[in-house]
Amino acid sequence: MSGAEAFDEQVAAHYEAWYETPEGQRADALEKASLQQLLSQFPGARSVVEVGCGTGHFTRWLGTQALSAVGVDLSGPMLYEAKRSNQVCLVQADAHRLPFADDVFDLAAFITTLEFLNAAHEALAEAVRVGSRGVLLGVLNRCSALALRRRLVGLFRPSVYDTARFFRVAELLQLVQRAADEVRSGAEGAHGSDVRAGRMVWHTTLFPEWVPWERASLLWGGFIAMALLLPPSPARQSSGMTAKASPSGSDARWPRPGRGELRNG
Repeated sequence: MSGAEAFDEQVAAHYEAWYETPEGQRADALEKASLQQLLSQFPGARSVVEVGCGTGHFTRWLGTQALSAVGVDLSGPMLYEAKRSNQVCLVQADAHRLPFADDVFDLAAFITTLEFLNAAHEALAEAVRVGSRGVLLGVLNRCSALALRRRLVGLFRPSVYDTARFFRVAELLQLVQRAADEVRSGAEGAHGSDVRAGRMVWHTTLFPEWVPWERASLLWGGFIAMALLLPPSPARQSSGMTAKASPSGSDARWPRPGRGELRNG
């Protein structure tokens, strides 16, 4: 079963309700605090596309961080729930083949999305391609008490996490570097220089409640917050372009609304 199939009408209808539970509220606060800290690494960023936006929970939050936010998802039921908020621009598309031009956004984000993709490295390469400043990641940590608990729960009752693949920090670093290298290799062919080499920063959060800190550079927090920071691409430097997303769809580099796409705002 693919990730899109896992997030059916039943899951979509109750997805947001989890964030109202005590566990969901704690996770939501810690995850957003971690992601907000990483966003500070991108001063002046103005636009972001969240790939695998689901019900738009984090897309709406990104829109409160001085960013023009767009949500992309392949699941129709999840996008239907996201559309009900009437707060974000939405596009139905495959994470492995994003319908956007190169460097059209400042940032691309995956927040608990990579775990459900068939080819995570391909989706990351697409994110590097469309995100001129870098990629923001929030990923569930395989080496954590939270991951172990969710795997054990799956032994006794069906769960959306039955289809998920959690990642270790080292594994995720390698995956992101591989994606950046793939895009860099293509750009080198066009521009003759090392154009997309970037640096990565990370920490983890969602430790057990008895742990006395909220986030740290430790390998066993339940949620990995990671950012790939990219230098400006040659095309953008030579043209003086700055990534600018337009929820109204006025930017000609955006796909026009059509079959299989939803637009809000």
